[in-house]
Amino acid sequence: MVRILLADDHEIVRRGLRSLIETRDGWDICGEAANGLQAVERAIETRPDVAILDYFMPELNGLDVARQILPVLPKLQVLIFSEHDGETLIRDALQAGARGFLLKSDAEDQLLNAISTLALARPYFTARVSEAMLSSLVGQGEPSVKLTPRERETVQYIAEGLSNKGIAWRLQVSVKTIETHRATAMRKLGMRSMAELVRYAVRTKLIEA
Repeated sequence: MVRILLADDHEIVRRGLRSLIETRDGWDICGEAANGLQAVERAIETRPDVAILDYFMPELNGLDVARQILPVLPKLQVLIFSEHDGETLIRDALQAGARGFLLKSDAEDQLLNAISTLALARPYFTARVSEAMLSSLVGQGEPSVKLTPRERETVQYIAEGLSNKGIAWRLQVSVKTIETHRATAMRKLGMRSMAELVRYAVRTKLIEA
């Protein structure tokens, strides 16, 4: 069962999301919130697997909500649901710990795909959002390090959402080898989180979405 929290200050939006999500077996809306403070409270009370957070909400915006709840619920997968895709907003969402970013204008099937992907603890970004991320990061430069071909492949597959086991199967090596490649790459790049690896993969065009 995938437990989902909906947080949006427009009731009609929450109704639409609920109607869409309830078409899927195994998905349960465990709570709803109409503002940021309620979202924090509901998240802590219900401990969802996925939280769909509107960016523009009263009291606290979606990013502030993410910053407050992720230290308490580190396994929670946060999807920022926004009307706008500004480069700064997307970058700030990643820095706040969001694992996905979706526009309200995106198709319904993309929302369903986003939830399915996040429920597997994999990041989800549409091509449109990735383009905005690339535009934001152009010109910022890369760390002066050189990854081996296998390390770059490992980073690419991690950013695409594959598990260590899945990457090991793809590259026909052991899981321990993949763990070593990941640790070495992150040490070389000076990175400590999966979100940073995703940003690096997008910036260097290892992935597009």
